[in-house]
Amino acid sequence: MEQRPFLPDRPAGGGVSAMQSEPIAKSVLAKEIIATRLAPAAGWAEMPPEPQMRVNGDHALNPGQAPARPTKRAAVLVPVIERPEGLSVLFTRRTAHLSSHAGQISFPGGREEPGDPDAVACALRETEEEIGLARSFVDVVGQLDLYVTVTGYAVTPVVGFVTPGFELTPDRHEVAEIFEAPLAFLMEAKNHKRGSRSWNNGVRHFLAIPYGGHFIWGATAGMLLNLYRRLNGG
Repeated sequence: MEQRPFLPDRPAGGGVSAMQSEPIAKSVLAKEIIATRLAPAAGWAEMPPEPQMRVNGDHALNPGQAPARPTKRAAVLVPVIERPEGLSVLFTRRTAHLSSHAGQISFPGGREEPGDPDAVACALRETEEEIGLARSFVDVVGQLDLYVTVTGYAVTPVVGFVTPGFELTPDRHEVAEIFEAPLAFLMEAKNHKRGSRSWNNGVRHFLAIPYGGHFIWGATAGMLLNLYRRLNGG
């Protein structure tokens, strides 16, 4: 894969660079800086009206492909953990036997259920069911832009700060592994890669962020890019 500069590097003053002037977890402003750059967690993100429809999604790196009109709503939690050495982001690796997205890296979350009043409730419920992270450890600070997948999901990413001290009990049917990656690494433009693969008799392009032995790509990497844009004023 080739590296692609999706955005200019950090602007002078503010943004991610301001948070990294000292260990990010030791900055009393870290949570406030991130929260002020997110949309309020006020419900489900909605598709913009046509013809002005501009949404983030799997179509973004594939010229000529229009975003799908999603038929299903889902929400994921972007868990930012406050570690002494710096902020980190929690991910799961899906089990290999699942019928969709088997073995892929993802955020905890899933499809809306009838009892979910909003995206926050959906993301927290799914996270608790999937990895056992109690919602009492999560401080929701906002949400990212809607992300539309090629499979027809409209995903609302909910960002929450997680206080250490939690215990995880993953659903072994769905979750093969849980790991963390430093937020500082994920927010470095030089770590954002672009790849491609054969798909439906054509070529499909995608964003990827390799980290150690993990390959974060597709929708999960796309949501991280949206977070990068938010933190840098994009």
